[in-house]
Amino acid sequence: MIKANRDKHFLPLYEALASEVRWGIMELLAEEEMNTKDIAGRMQLSPSIISMHIRKLEQAGLIGSRRVRRNGGTHKLCFLTERHIEIELPFASKPRPFREQSIPVGHYTAFEVYPTCGLGTREMEIGVWDDPRYFLDPERVNASILWFGKGYVEYKTPNYLQPEQVVSVLEISMEIASEAPGLSDYWPSDIAFAFNGIDLGTWTSPADFGRAARGRYTPDWWHRNVNQYGLWKTIRVDKEGTFMDNERMSDVSIADLRLAEPFWTLRFTVDESSPNVGGLTLYGAGFGNHDKDIVIRVYPEDV
Repeated sequence: MIKANRDKHFLPLYEALASEVRWGIMELLAEEEMNTKDIAGRMQLSPSIISMHIRKLEQAGLIGSRRVRRNGGTHKLCFLTERHIEIELPFASKPRPFREQSIPVGHYTAFEVYPTCGLGTREMEIGVWDDPRYFLDPERVNASILWFGKGYVEYKTPNYLQPEQVVSVLEISMEIASEAPGLSDYWPSDIAFAFNGIDLGTWTSPADFGRAARGRYTPDWWHRNVNQYGLWKTIRVDKEGTFMDNERMSDVSIADLRLAEPFWTLRFTVDESSPNVGGLTLYGAGFGNHDKDIVIRVYPEDV
């Protein structure tokens, strides 16, 4: 589910929704995957017009596509990537207090990664791609993007809470996607998340995005045929359990997280025994569509 608000990077989403034709395309794709020609035939419009509308829907993250061989030819099949959108409108109620800290994607403290893999800063690539040794390069702390085919990266961050403070909600947000050799609009990957050694659950990323458009903040020098942007995802842990964008991931509750420890650890894993070993890409500030690093928020219990 997409959780949208007044942030300007959601404007392509709102533009995509402001069209009867694009709603019609989504209604067709809700029934089955279809190619551009079939959609054009059903809607009695030209394929070129339908292609323009599909690009807008792809840029908004509402549909994806994959190429399949059929009847001796290659076809681009489009499919819905989202079923729900939640829009937060401006409101004047008192903001809920929280403490927020960011972790740059290059500030990992442990890793075990396997190709395809690599890192990049806003200005340059770090070392040689597909060589895990460069994940220990001193320049890695400046990385704004990293990717790997399988393995894990782990981050450690200080616990700034006072001893008497009690947390009711913890949120972990990041821009994340799969890692295909190149780009792929259909490249599922099972990505597992752990906090302080506690497994929070697994989310299946649908794709390694970028065929339709460059990342909004991805530097101009960055290669066009590799990782461009991901999806902004938020994991929320409260007394009821753990949720990814309001979809339940597990029964792990806020009481299970050992938040009194002096340092917190956050791990992202693509396990080679998973059904979908499709890698992982993390986007930080200066890359992707959101210009943000990994964000951890904690909310006091008494609010």
